[in-house]
Amino acid sequence: MEPIEIAEDGLSLRPWRATDAEAVHRACQDPDIQRWTTVPRPYLPEHASGFVTEISGRAWAEGTGAPFAVCDAATGELLGSCGLVSIDAAAGSGEIGYWTAPWARGRGVTARAARAVARWAFDSRKLRRLIWQAEVGNHASRLVALRAGFRVEGRLRLADPAPDGRPDGWIGSLLPGEVPAPGEPGPAGPGTLEALRAAVFGRPQPVLFATARRPAGDALTTATSDVTDLRLRPMEERDLDAIVATCQDPDTIRWTTVPDPYARADAEDFLDVVRGTWAAGTSAAYVFTDPDDRYAGSIDLRLSPADPLLADVGFMTAPAFRGRGYLPAALTALCAWGFTALGLARIEWRANVGNTASRRAAEKAGFRFEGTARGALSHRGERLDAWVGALLAEDLT
Repeated sequence: MEPIEIAEDGLSLRPWRATDAEAVHRACQDPDIQRWTTVPRPYLPEHASGFVTEISGRAWAEGTGAPFAVCDAATGELLGSCGLVSIDAAAGSGEIGYWTAPWARGRGVTARAARAVARWAFDSRKLRRLIWQAEVGNHASRLVALRAGFRVEGRLRLADPAPDGRPDGWIGSLLPGEVPAPGEPGPAGPGTLEALRAAVFGRPQPVLFATARRPAGDALTTATSDVTDLRLRPMEERDLDAIVATCQDPDTIRWTTVPDPYARADAEDFLDVVRGTWAAGTSAAYVFTDPDDRYAGSIDLRLSPADPLLADVGFMTAPAFRGRGYLPAALTALCAWGFTALGLARIEWRANVGNTASRRAAEKAGFRFEGTARGALSHRGERLDAWVGALLAEDLT
C-alpha cells in the first residue's frame, strides 16, 4: 500500500519521517502515553527511531496498517499520532489507534485526526467498519472516539492487560456515513455531559469533606465535641478489616445484600469492584472517616445506565459510629458533589420497608419520602417492598 497524505480541518496527516524521531521520543516520555498505550517502558531514543523508520514503513508496505504523523497544517509541528494500527482487507475492517503529544492537548487535535483517518479509510480504502478499543478507565481516548462518531458498544476481557491496568476494555465501532463532517461539533463535544464526566472519571477520585453534628441529647455531645469534620475518600486496603466487621454486624446483614457469611475475600472483591466502577465511570464509591481517618462507613453513588441524569445511593455505617450524624453529613456531601460535578438532576434512595435507620438518615440529608414500591427489591431470595425517596438538584440550592 502506497503511503499518502491527508489535509483536513487544519491538520496535515502524513507518513512518518526519520526526522520525527526526536519529537516522538519526547512525546512518549509522557506518563499518560506510557500508561494507556503499548509503547515500550522506558521509551528510549532507539524505540522512536525504529518506529518512524522501520515499523511504520513496514506497515504501509505490507498493507497491515496506515500510521500517520499528525501535524499542524500551518507550522508543520508534530501534534500526535493517528492511524490504522491493523487492517483486515478480507473482512473490510480496520482498527484505529492514536495518541496526542502533551503539548497539543485540549485543542481537539486527535478527534479531528480520527475523523480524517476514518473518512479516508471508508472513501479511499473502501473499508466497511472501523473498531476502537481502549482499557476501561481511558476516558480521554473514549471521548475522542465518541467525537469521531464511534459508538461504544460494550466491554471485553483483555488478552494482555497492562501490568498496572484493568483487565477489561471498551470496544466501539464506526461505519461509513457516521463520521461527523469537518467543523461539526458531533457527539460528546465540549460542554456535554459525556465531556463533563470524562473529565471527572478520567482523574483520580477526589476527596470530599463533610461536617457532622451530633443529635441533641447525644451522650457523647459536649460543648466542644458536638461538631465533627469528616472525610470522604476512596476505599483502601487498610479499610478492609473494618468493612468485614461492619458486614458481619446483624443489622447490616438484615438490611443489606452483603454476602452472609462475610469474609475477608468478600471485602477484597468489594474493593476491586469499587475501583473498577470508578474507572468505568459508572459509580463513585467512598468511605467516610472520622478526624483520625478511621473507617466509619461506606457510601456509593451509582449512575443509572438508562437515564444519564439519574443516580441512586447505597450506604452502611460501622456499628461504633452509628447515631453520631456521620451518615447524613456524608450523604449530603456526596449528593452535592453528584449534582455539581456529574450534572445529575435526581438521586434516589431505596430501603426495605421497616429500615427506619436508613430512612431517618436519608431524610436528614434532605431526601423526600415518596412512597412504597411493591416488590421493588430483591433481598436474599425474596422480593420485598421498598420505601422510596429522592433528592433533586434544586433541593440543595
